[in-house]
Amino acid sequence: MSEGWNPIQAYWKDNSQANRDALRAFLAPETTVWQYTHGVSAPTSVSPDGYSLDNYYLARPGADEVQLDLFGDYQSNVALYPTFQKYFRTHKPPFLAVWGKNDPFFLPPGAEAFKRDIPDATVRFFDTGHFALETHAVQIADEIRAFLAD
Repeated sequence: MSEGWNPIQAYWKDNSQANRDALRAFLAPETTVWQYTHGVSAPTSVSPDGYSLDNYYLARPGADEVQLDLFGDYQSNVALYPTFQKYFRTHKPPFLAVWGKNDPFFLPPGAEAFKRDIPDATVRFFDTGHFALETHAVQIADEIRAFLAD
């Protein structure tokens, strides 16, 4: 996991109010825009629709607390990684991962790691950030169609 996860991981280790409050920066409107545009070669190519809608819903009363709870709960997903990996090693399902190579949270080595468990996994990187579909929807759709055609 990238360093961007450090505040969240600190909250997992110590769910104090101070660590919870430190996560509120992730919910700021400018952070939402950054999540959509970071790593994108032409940030103005990202439609404001997605981040504007996200910010609208994040501004609702109590939505911040729900999001903070979700940040805390994500550790249950990470704890299941060994179970997922065992499944992948055992069953070797057909697997496609499409990834923004500039994603500040889920780094390319995380996508490449799927190949350790599923050697025939298809991993494709796009020159974009976290929300790859915002800039590469057509190319990703092409990858999905090609993958499903095999």
